Amino acid sequence: MAELIDSQRARYQIPVAVSCRALGVSPAWFYKWRGGDASVRRARRRGLGELIAALFLKHRGTYGAPRITADLRTLGWRVSENTVATIMAERGLVARPKRRRKGTTRAGKAWRAPDLVRRKFHASQLNERWFGDGTDLGMGVAQSMGRPDRP
Repeated sequence: MAELIDSQRARYQIPVAVSCRALGVSPAWFYKWRGGDASVRRARRRGLGELIAALFLKHRGTYGAPRITADLRTLGWRVSENTVATIMAERGLVARPKRRRKGTTRAGKAWRAPDLVRRKFHASQLNERWFGDGTDLGMGVAQSMGRPDRP
């Protein structure tokens, strides 16, 4: 659009203000384009974007904004995680998600402990049979001592 304004001014001597008004842009924007953008902030952001892309490639596309931000801070940059996320989104850099672990347990195929009680849970006298599951085993011996009637 700025090239069009410039060519109209050179070829037909149409003032910049008239062309800008017709196209709906400000003359300040046109002069900024013509003179080049010497903004320190944009130059810093451009350099930051190149560094983010380099770090993203270095880590083979597995690092997201939080980890890239940590790397940048280690290198001495003062930058927020949101800025890094925005720059990554602008450049289309999306980290690959972590691979989920494959479940190895298959129903009915696992080893089972032998049934030594033969499913008879009633005892004829106290302290004859003790039963428990994994949660009881995790409680420890000290808590279960002295309580043989505990299911």
